[in-house]
Amino acid sequence: MANQNQGSTSNRGFASMDENKQREIASQGGKAAHEKGTAHEFTSEEAREAGRKGGQNSHGGGNQGGNNG
Repeated sequence: MANQNQGSTSNRGFASMDENKQREIASQGGKAAHEKGTAHEFTSEEAREAGRKGGQNSHGGGNQGGNNG
């Protein structure tokens, strides 16, 4: 039997869903985690550090494996 999706993307799974539907499902998961008490809540310092690291990675800042010594 031949593959029906040969040469095209699959229409199955989370990634193929409408963007608004993805957001709705992700929101439900986040709400459930908070209700259960298993969701991580960032402190101001943790959020600041994560933002700093994200900026370094996306803008080429920080040490990219070079020797600074």
